[in-house]
Amino acid sequence: MNTDCIVSEIQLKYKPQPFTETLCSAKEIHQLLIKRVFDEDTIGYKETFKVLLLNNANKLIGYTTISEGGLSSTIVDVRVIMQTALVSNATTILLAHNHPSGNTRPSGQDDSLTKKIKAACELLDIRLLDHIIVTPYDSYYSYNEEGRL
Repeated sequence: MNTDCIVSEIQLKYKPQPFTETLCSAKEIHQLLIKRVFDEDTIGYKETFKVLLLNNANKLIGYTTISEGGLSSTIVDVRVIMQTALVSNATTILLAHNHPSGNTRPSGQDDSLTKKIKAACELLDIRLLDHIIVTPYDSYYSYNEEGRL
């Protein structure tokens, strides 16, 4: 009987970049999202979900696109968000997605997803700073500002 087990090797590389912005208010976060994170050519075209990764001092480590969808939805896998946070050594995350329609009001799916991600964050001792919905019309909705986190 052969007891050898072959397992794929996983290597993680961490090359930290100099920290940039310190993010504190939803307004500051919104400006960063509009200027640097979301593509102005597609913000009104399709829904995109992003996660911003921060250190303990709320300094931006980086950001990534989690998913892209259609006009009114995108599928978000919570495991991918948490994996990204863990691999990047983020202690805080910020969620962001756009509503191409221009409506800042969160949907029931947005609320459900936010609760699910918050529960995963609590389990892994990662702070969820906010979930911001942006529109192509320079408006936004902040779960944190609305007291919904």
